[in-house]
Amino acid sequence: MDDGIDPEKFYDLRLLTDVTLSPDGERVAFVASESDPDDDESRTGLYVVPSDGSRDPHRLTRASTASAPAWGPDGDTLGFLAARDGDLDRRAGRRRDESDDGGDEDGRNGGDGGGGGNGSDGGEGPKPQVWTFDLALGGDARQETDFEHGVREFDFGPDGDRLGEFDFGPDGDRLVVSARDPTEEEGEYLDRRRDDGPIEVTRLQHKMDGAGWLDDVTTYLFVVDRESGETDRLDDAYGAGSAEPLMGLQPSWGSSNRIAFCRSNAEHPDDDGSVDVFTIAPDGADLRRLTDGSMRCMVPTWSPDGDRLAFAGGNHENWYEPTDAYVAPDDADAEYESLSAGLDRTLARGGGLAWLDGETVVAPIADEAWTRLAVLPLDGEPRRSYERQGRQRTICAFDLAGDTVALGLTTPDDTPQAFSLDAGELREDDTGGPIRRLTDLNADWVADAPLPDCEVVSYENADLEEVEAIVYYPDGFDADADGPAPAICSIHGGPMSYDAPEFRFTVAYWTSRGYVVVKPNYRGSTSYGRDFSEALKGSRGDLESDDVISAMDRLVADGVADPDRLFCTGFSYGGITTAHVVTRTDEFAAAAPEHGIYDFHSNFGTDDNHNWHEWEFGMPWENPETYRDISSISRVGEIDTPLLVTAGEEDWRCPPTQAEQLYVSVRKRGIDAKLVVYPNEHHDIGDPSRATHRLEVLTEWFESHDPGEA
Repeated sequence: MDDGIDPEKFYDLRLLTDVTLSPDGERVAFVASESDPDDDESRTGLYVVPSDGSRDPHRLTRASTASAPAWGPDGDTLGFLAARDGDLDRRAGRRRDESDDGGDEDGRNGGDGGGGGNGSDGGEGPKPQVWTFDLALGGDARQETDFEHGVREFDFGPDGDRLGEFDFGPDGDRLVVSARDPTEEEGEYLDRRRDDGPIEVTRLQHKMDGAGWLDDVTTYLFVVDRESGETDRLDDAYGAGSAEPLMGLQPSWGSSNRIAFCRSNAEHPDDDGSVDVFTIAPDGADLRRLTDGSMRCMVPTWSPDGDRLAFAGGNHENWYEPTDAYVAPDDADAEYESLSAGLDRTLARGGGLAWLDGETVVAPIADEAWTRLAVLPLDGEPRRSYERQGRQRTICAFDLAGDTVALGLTTPDDTPQAFSLDAGELREDDTGGPIRRLTDLNADWVADAPLPDCEVVSYENADLEEVEAIVYYPDGFDADADGPAPAICSIHGGPMSYDAPEFRFTVAYWTSRGYVVVKPNYRGSTSYGRDFSEALKGSRGDLESDDVISAMDRLVADGVADPDRLFCTGFSYGGITTAHVVTRTDEFAAAAPEHGIYDFHSNFGTDDNHNWHEWEFGMPWENPETYRDISSISRVGEIDTPLLVTAGEEDWRCPPTQAEQLYVSVRKRGIDAKLVVYPNEHHDIGDPSRATHRLEVLTEWFESHDPGEA
């Protein structure tokens, strides 16, 4: 096997994750993630660049991580979240025991914001606060908030997009922020938890991945005066529901001087996945509930005149249905309808909503093996736009302001970069002018690395239905000249997700070592319309594993993949599918189910997805045969494939006991197996050293069971 890319090259990457435009569309702020090898942490840096590409990007933050940028209405103020040492001016001129300490009349000052409700966090060290740069005057950032446990922030989407829980008022003199506000009794409990006291939980949603054990502390919206630092809690704007620790309140302050936010209004919010859109006045008066509890709503986005809201909405009891874009007037019990239903496509991962003008919304959609923009008129038919993007360019970030569109775009042979184009591209009568590349991140890295070729391959599954897979080839690979190659089937999670051509270090690492990498968009993937996605509803194992096996059979038949050197892996739902695949076939030389669920019956109540499992499969004591049917552990006697099984020690999405159960079961049968558990790790792999270790241990497992390496 070729030596390929050194795994340590992962530390050299700087990957764009977010873009946001100034109100006039003239500047783009963007966030890029990077590795800190000394502290073994992933960090993010904040940059700004003119949207016309007239100069190179300027880095604003260097000493600490920064995320979730948001522009003030003046176009010179740029807010962001950061956990930094306190502002010297604030420390010198303000004391927490003085009257302007930012607390409310009861002496409360927000609560534990880190991690969305983890009662055991809130230890020593700075907490996330809102900071702002004045780009007209320059200088260091100014600290705007001083909540004891920080302003909240959330991972939003499968690619780790960050959602900051704050926004500027229309005059720029105030902020709305989200923070937890413990009562005195709750504060005492948090103190005991920080000292390793016992965990005491009374709520049904008792844990959440990335947040850990939950508690009863309520999250509220606070209005912060930027000049004085004084805060006012909006008592009727609070968080509730099983989704709240993941989704937050998502505050948005409109030009009409009203604040929108999202929360559950259900009678038993922890036992219900619905999330409604609300609006409220900044003095806490006139609360209005716009939606009716029938959907899971998110990202409320005000129209330019502030009288309407666009928002994303999906069926909270059927996640296979497309998430659509809606618009509602700012009225209690508003009438609203989908703008995007005619496309039969879901709003894309990591995408938001933006107003092109007062009558048109724009959003990225998942469209087969592609992420592209859709134009959604309030009065007219929705349509796809931006053909010049091309099928090899995937949108990973989006914003729209003024007459400018900002995009994060990635290809299989280039890391995510920032681009801009004129918004006229989104109007049918205007070509929109040239697309401008604004960044050249990782230019030397990309120039030196043997990055893959890629194509989208269509094939038939066993039911004679057409399915697509993204296939990455080693640089310069020619099956006719080189003969069939070893191939890794890498299965996406979700299953409500999809793959599109893009840069991924793992893929580039494997193709550089001579592997073909196959990523099937199996039935259940969300980018091919409701029927394709919903085909998986109520089942596990049969349909998606058939689509995986059929993809590899097609590549073997084409002479691309060596039938004796096939490997299979997947993370999360991809791990679930990998385990099902090896119960059906022995054609893989080795497999690696990662961070998956293999016994849904024993898993019920131990993860954070009890509501999902209930609406899809019913209760395990009512439908034991269903839970047995969907569990690969029920057919562990059919597994003969060597397995590498991985888990995060504190994974509450797919608990590590699931990995242990599969590992012990196959070992009892004498199957070659290995268990890898990452201590103190949640569902995802965070630290750079663990990301590279994961890649190396997977590759070593495949190589050690590769007959071509013997």
